[in-house]
Amino acid sequence: MSRIGKQPIKLDDRVKVNIQGKDVTVEGPKGKLSFCLPECVDADVADGVLSVSCSTYEKEAGDRAMFGMARSMLSNLVIGVTDGFKRELEIQGVGYRGQCSGNKLTLNLGFSNPVEYSVPDGVDVSMPDNTHIVLESINKQLVGQAAATIRRFRPPDAYKGKGIRYAGEYVSLKEGKTIG
Repeated sequence: MSRIGKQPIKLDDRVKVNIQGKDVTVEGPKGKLSFCLPECVDADVADGVLSVSCSTYEKEAGDRAMFGMARSMLSNLVIGVTDGFKRELEIQGVGYRGQCSGNKLTLNLGFSNPVEYSVPDGVDVSMPDNTHIVLESINKQLVGQAAATIRRFRPPDAYKGKGIRYAGEYVSLKEGKTIG
């Protein structure tokens, strides 16, 4: 059995789960999310616990992967509607800064023109200061994709470490030519 797939998901009192066929809808204090289960996976709610089962687990190798993935996706839905997800980015470099207005992000990253990025719907962006970006949403995939897209504009440099990085990310710097 999948070690992740067989773990039950404990539901909070504020969370409501509705299962109709393969469509699972999770509703909580922060919002409502839904997920369509793969063909081989079934979900069931009993006594405040959401459990996932796979009928063809022993027969198909691909179904084993879907079993664990479906459980992880449902767990992310439950966490998202109760607590939400947050991703923080840091801008490092002389003259590198950002500005947020509504859901539009303007970044000065050393290029001749500023980079403008429209944050997707469902993701809230804020900047406590001009070098920190905070992304929040109930959907983990949207937050991760938006953070990766913003980071891709100027990834950390290998020699000086300038660029956009995740908060707390360690970037190992290479030695320059003058060391040798």
